[in-house]
Amino acid sequence: MSTKKKIRRYERVGLPKGMLVAWEHSGIRKVSRVGVLAVGGLFITTPEPPPVGDTIRMIFEVPGGEVRARAIVRDSQRNKGMGVEFTSMGQKPRAILNQLMKVLARV
Repeated sequence: MSTKKKIRRYERVGLPKGMLVAWEHSGIRKVSRVGVLAVGGLFITTPEPPPVGDTIRMIFEVPGGEVRARAIVRDSQRNKGMGVEFTSMGQKPRAILNQLMKVLARV
């Protein structure tokens, strides 16, 4: 059995208490908890995630401001959630997220 470790492009930070993210898919709006945060995306806990390849819009608050982004679903697990990759985000929200990740990486 292979024990290769999956190489990640960005460092991930688990959020035990989670933070909330409002997201929209196919005209339906939901609010869910974020389980894992990274500069490149999130893992969002939700019982009925959209299928892989679908896009969502999202908004969440972090210290320093509000982040609005579009993302593509890269992993979808029924009754668990979805891993999404950011595909569109403004410069200011990107800078805010980068700064937050630097702070969390030190904790």
